[in-house]
Amino acid sequence: MLNDDNLLQALEAAQNYMEERLGGFAPEAGLILGSGLGPFADAMENPVVVPFGDVPFMGVSTAAGHKGRFMAGAVGGKAILAMQGRLHGYEGFNAQEVAFPVWLMARLGARVLVTTNAAGALNRSYHVGDFCVMADHINLTGRNPLTGTAPNTMAPRFLPMLDAYSPALRRQLLSLAQQLDVRVQEGVYLGLLGPSFETPAEIRAFAALGADTVAMSVCEEVIAARHAQMEVLGLSLVSNMACGIEGANPSDDEVHEVAATRILDFGRLITAFFQQLEI
Repeated sequence: MLNDDNLLQALEAAQNYMEERLGGFAPEAGLILGSGLGPFADAMENPVVVPFGDVPFMGVSTAAGHKGRFMAGAVGGKAILAMQGRLHGYEGFNAQEVAFPVWLMARLGARVLVTTNAAGALNRSYHVGDFCVMADHINLTGRNPLTGTAPNTMAPRFLPMLDAYSPALRRQLLSLAQQLDVRVQEGVYLGLLGPSFETPAEIRAFAALGADTVAMSVCEEVIAARHAQMEVLGLSLVSNMACGIEGANPSDDEVHEVAATRILDFGRLITAFFQQLEI
């Protein structure tokens, strides 16, 4: 099990292993593909594929639809290390285990992280099938990967989170969405531990806090990315209205069904984003 005592040793071992497997490939950016969005990476030409379970100290995905592997290749002319699936706290992973692949991406050279997921909408002006750029987040997981002493030896633990989601990258994505005629919102994301979906009372409380979308990932990844001085873009697919809104009662099947209808627009948007990205 990864913990504060072996974190630095684990990252060094994982970095050495990945560098050997990637054979000189140095990623410029990392891409985390959330629920239903993993098929995007299948379009990579001649990718190097590394299952999570092959990487020293790395956890293995158990969530439905998460293949649990790295894919290294080109997207939009940039060298991208993509994750088909992620690690969640609700799978039993601690905060540092969830953050581990992000710290690893940074050590391999990635300076930008694009993290994506499927989320429920609290904002009643949103529609199922919209994408939403994260302007900020509310971390209600009750966890932080910087807890302990090991992260403090990598970078200061008291990490400022102003503009955690890069304003420049958000503007770029929103401009591209307008050009490509892809409906994209911008709002505040709220992250929970899960795995149960939220109650109607919780959704009303979260809306009062200022959240526009809600899901069970992202926050710990973003904290780790900013800790590693990566620029971050967060993008959600609105796969459902949140529980109790317009009679919604979310299910995991619904998430994947909606993603299947939006994967082409997602691919156009992300490819254009990397084509335009200056690193």
